[in-house]
Amino acid sequence: MTSDVLGGWAMKDSEKITIRLPERYLRGLDALVSLDDFENRSEAIRHAVRDLLYARLDLVEDRVQKMHQLDQKLERLAHLEREVMKP
Repeated sequence: MTSDVLGGWAMKDSEKITIRLPERYLRGLDALVSLDDFENRSEAIRHAVRDLLYARLDLVEDRVQKMHQLDQKLERLAHLEREVMKP
């Protein structure tokens, strides 16, 4: 873990990782760096990972909520079945 300043903001508790990307991804990444407001590949990748996490976490949260709603509906259905089937 390092504490450094990159891209104008502190990189506290960051960890360096190594990834392999297809050449076409690197070309696209380099194009974004040269055309967009990213200072370098690392900054662009940090933004991409952040955006992915926000999007996926929202998706997972939505799925969990739907599963909870389904559990509640199934419980209500089971309760209705018990009421209807009373001897």
